[in-house]
Amino acid sequence: MQLERVRTSFGSKKAERRGRGEMEGQEGAQQPHLVLAHKLFLLSHPDVDDIEKVRLRDEVVDAVKIHDMASLYESLAASSVLGIDAAVLDSMRKRIEDELKKLDDKIADAEENLGESEVREAHLAKSLFFIQIGDKEKALEQLKITEGKTVAVGQKMDLVFHTLQLGFFYMDFNLISKSIDKAKKLFEEGGDWERKNRLKVYEGLYCMSTRNFQKAANLFLDSISTFTTYELFSYDTFVFYTVLTSIISLDRVSLKQKVVDAPEILTVIGKIPHLSEFLNSLYDCQYKSFFSAFSGITEPIKLDRYLQPHFRYYMREVRTVVYSQFLESYKSVTMEAMATAFGVSVDFIDLELSRFIAAGKLHCKIDKVAGVLETNRPDAKNALYQATIKQGDYLLNRIQKLSRVIDL
Repeated sequence: MQLERVRTSFGSKKAERRGRGEMEGQEGAQQPHLVLAHKLFLLSHPDVDDIEKVRLRDEVVDAVKIHDMASLYESLAASSVLGIDAAVLDSMRKRIEDELKKLDDKIADAEENLGESEVREAHLAKSLFFIQIGDKEKALEQLKITEGKTVAVGQKMDLVFHTLQLGFFYMDFNLISKSIDKAKKLFEEGGDWERKNRLKVYEGLYCMSTRNFQKAANLFLDSISTFTTYELFSYDTFVFYTVLTSIISLDRVSLKQKVVDAPEILTVIGKIPHLSEFLNSLYDCQYKSFFSAFSGITEPIKLDRYLQPHFRYYMREVRTVVYSQFLESYKSVTMEAMATAFGVSVDFIDLELSRFIAAGKLHCKIDKVAGVLETNRPDAKNALYQATIKQGDYLLNRIQKLSRVIDL
């Protein structure tokens, strides 16, 4: 698949291609710094063509100049991603200095002559300027000062969202985690549903980026009908993430109810190449079609900055799901029958299954001589019985400890 087709799968017809980093979405625009972050990711990706990288490099330079991102310009030059122009760098520093003087004057004027609301707005403007120029440390410091000038819970939440966007730009998971925890504490004081739903998407993206696909799927599905987080990505991209995380996280019944038949997903899934076939062929047990769609869906995953670090893991998990689903219907099945069902060779199935069986991912064994797979699924009732005994022993130990305390 060409890179251009990959980009098309991530945006609606009215939205600009995400790979080119232009603002996305019908109802809102993607945050410019996250657009830039994706371009920088593609610029360092080995699967992107050199010609494409030349264009991306020009767009990155333009974005850095427009937003006066002097520190990023220096770091990219130091890592040989871009060539440095001393005159351009000096010009950016001069504009930054002039703008900071204006902002400081505005803050001083507000503190002397205006009210608390104007003072807060002046500090917020300075925070946003530091975010614009990519000065992470000063932005976080100024956001903290702005928070001290802020009373309303909703406005404090908006500051947390700015911090989260900064965290996703730098992929600073420690900052993101702390900000999510902070937002949840703020919601204990109050907060509107719109911001709570937005936070679910931010947390879902964090969970997906840190390989917690189960929680990410649940959070995305909770937000599917209330999505407004266009500053992170378009709705089409959101559906893409939702389907991918759900396939390896949900059981068959839940997948049907929450994803396959979900009207919100059905409205856009057809726009995303291979995704509809990938989902429906799995549910309909059309394994040849599934493997065909599976090969088409790999490149969009590799070219996504949030999913790419987990590419190999996700590929293994998807294959585990589809092989387990196939074997669930049989006590025993020939290797040839399974190979035919998947449209691959017997040797391929033999090698694949042996790896998953050795890793404990599949509950079956291979009779190489007879060319047969024999399933040995664990006894659910026996496992429940053992778990009950274990929990009972734990409860008795707790009761004994408690009785000794009471006797004292």
